[in-house]
Amino acid sequence: MDATSSSLTLGLALAVVSGLMNGTFTLPMRYLGRWSWENVWALFILIACILMPVVIATTTVSRLGETLRQAPMNAIAMAVLCGFAWGFGAVMFGQGVSAIGISLANTFVLAISSSLGSFLPILVLDPGKLFERQGESIMAGTAIAILGIAFCGYAGKLKERSQVNVNVRQEMVGQARPFWIGLLLCGGAGVLSAVFNIGYSSAQGIVHTAVRLDNSAFAGSNIVWLLMLTGGAIANLGFCAHLFRKNRSWSKYTRSKSMSLYGLTLVMGLLWGGSIFVYGSAAPKLGRLGPAIGWPLSLSVGLLTANLCGIFAGEWRFSRAVERVFMGVGLLVLILAIITLGWSGTLS
Repeated sequence: MDATSSSLTLGLALAVVSGLMNGTFTLPMRYLGRWSWENVWALFILIACILMPVVIATTTVSRLGETLRQAPMNAIAMAVLCGFAWGFGAVMFGQGVSAIGISLANTFVLAISSSLGSFLPILVLDPGKLFERQGESIMAGTAIAILGIAFCGYAGKLKERSQVNVNVRQEMVGQARPFWIGLLLCGGAGVLSAVFNIGYSSAQGIVHTAVRLDNSAFAGSNIVWLLMLTGGAIANLGFCAHLFRKNRSWSKYTRSKSMSLYGLTLVMGLLWGGSIFVYGSAAPKLGRLGPAIGWPLSLSVGLLTANLCGIFAGEWRFSRAVERVFMGVGLLVLILAIITLGWSGTLS
């Protein structure tokens, strides 16, 4: 096997690992009900959005301070502002998982963010491309995704109606809400997650500056993640601080027999934060195949893994066959949408 094939194989393997990590990171939330939502989410954000990015950026980037000083100010501003906006989406996602479960929440958010993550950057940065071949394929992929979301949403609605008197929450952290509120939360999370891609696309000047100062493109991307995730952490921790004051829940950190809760939250942070940096390592190895194969592969693996986690956690234990069929068809349609969107990335 030559060096190019080895690099491609490693890149694909890392893309799969990234999807597995992204698909499983919410599973611990099923078993953290002894803490309030803000206890879990604040610690998760500290690990995934502050500690990990700082450690990875400082260990992979040489002359980090000089790179930030020389990078275009507009690129830095876009990274921080888009990260801050994404942060509110992360809050909505965390609340959405508590409301409607791992399976449906991840499905809606991944589907919306993957389609809008392709559509919005072109719409904002280069709207003329919408009527070229790439733009048309992105719009087609987005339309397919909407169809898949409709199937999954209908499955979720049927499931809610059939399980009105069934308690399947186990120890899910957070507050139970009606299905439509959870759906709105996940829809908002998906839209704001797409803003994350706009920020990354607009911050490429930082990557170019890092490369000019003898860093790799991967190291340059880690600077962008550092800025964006820190911006997002501000929004998340601000909301958690409000809940700490409102619910007087800060003291739950000191409860006895809480080590397992700390451990599960640590796993959450490492899985989600790690999924970003693992895919950041995969992308350069895939080259032009990244948007065509690596990106849809990672998202599809994440989508399927999240649904398997939902099944493992008992979210579909009492569902009827018709609900499982609609959900299965929706997942297949969404995977087709992701593949279409990935293929569109090769047409630029």
